[in-house]
Amino acid sequence: MNNVLISSARLVLPGHQQHGKIVDIRIEQGQIREIADKINANTDQLQVIDAQGAIVTAGFFDLNSNFGEPGLETKEDIATGTAAAAAAGFTEVAIHPNTNPPLHSRSEIALVVNTAKGNLVNVFPIGSLSKKREGKELAELYDMKTVGAVAFSDGNHSVQQAGLMGRALLYAKGFDGLIISFAEDESISGGNQMNEGEMSTYLGMKGKPNLSESLMVSRDLHLAEYNEAPIHFTTISTAESVDLIRAAKANGLAVTCDVAAHNLVLTDDAVSTFDSNFKVNPPLRTKADVAALLDGIKDGTIDAVVSQHTPHEVEFKKVEFHIAKDGIIAFQTVLPFLIQAGFTAEQIVDKLVVGPRKVLKREVPSLTVGEAANLVVFHPEKTWTFDDKTNKSRSANSPLLGQTLTGKVLAVINNNQFIENK
Repeated sequence: MNNVLISSARLVLPGHQQHGKIVDIRIEQGQIREIADKINANTDQLQVIDAQGAIVTAGFFDLNSNFGEPGLETKEDIATGTAAAAAAGFTEVAIHPNTNPPLHSRSEIALVVNTAKGNLVNVFPIGSLSKKREGKELAELYDMKTVGAVAFSDGNHSVQQAGLMGRALLYAKGFDGLIISFAEDESISGGNQMNEGEMSTYLGMKGKPNLSESLMVSRDLHLAEYNEAPIHFTTISTAESVDLIRAAKANGLAVTCDVAAHNLVLTDDAVSTFDSNFKVNPPLRTKADVAALLDGIKDGTIDAVVSQHTPHEVEFKKVEFHIAKDGIIAFQTVLPFLIQAGFTAEQIVDKLVVGPRKVLKREVPSLTVGEAANLVVFHPEKTWTFDDKTNKSRSANSPLLGQTLTGKVLAVINNNQFIENK
């Protein structure tokens, strides 16, 4: 990569000696060589990033994203997925096993790990909890961990059998494995299309009640407590879930959770347009749920914010709402959503940098002299247009496509590689 000078950025990273200060950072051959208030260097030999008004921090980490490889590469392969992630400031992503075949054995995990080698973005596969993600028989969890699986989940399939979830928690605890729960009681949600509430009644659409999520959160909290095992809930969306997890943490349970960025801003009112790009799972909820989620962010109940990046071909989204697939491409809209939700730079760093790595017990890049550079530079006030030119994903299923957004990633450095968003 080119040697780089990041000029006049505010460094935000808790515990760093220069946290909160305006600094210059000189990076050569992918390594941080100097951090100072002002660096006088030969700019002919450095690519200068004017970061006045911007933030520099360790690279973002995403706990919930989806690539199509293996088997669904027409949605997104590892090359296009990591390009979209890098453009959004993510230097590390954990991908869920929603592939075909799913990531349910050491072969698929090894394929992802080996294919992603040498990339700017570090890719960490999450192995299936059950074989074929069918929720019937436990997959070879330890076998997958030995070749790179960082956690286990059935992705967007919620585990309906309490016995299977209990056995997974107990087994994974034996080798320090983490079980991730996507909480949805399908006997209550019934495969319905949107949040159950005033808007679903107005539109005449069958809805998914909050109960379908909170009931499963309650069940899995009981199972985790019974088995004395840690558990992580991904993409919670309801006020009831926040309350349950807050109480569980207060009682000393080893529980963590995350929320999708779009669920912190959008509500079920958006579905009134019948735009299938607003169809996600869990569904967009009410203003009261959004307020509860934001309270959970502020008081530390919610540990991380995720993209839930879910690409689809046009034929799966440009159809009637009730038959459209769930999900949006979301890497590049995470930062704008958080800016829109009113996050400070410190909150962004906490929920995109520190929190996700704590969940997986991974070290936060230190941004110290002599260490390899793993960082992002973003400007919370700069605007940019999300369109066909700036979208790096293979798919285009986003309700924000074509809009001017606030919150721009200026540059990303990791693994001796560098990208700059002009």
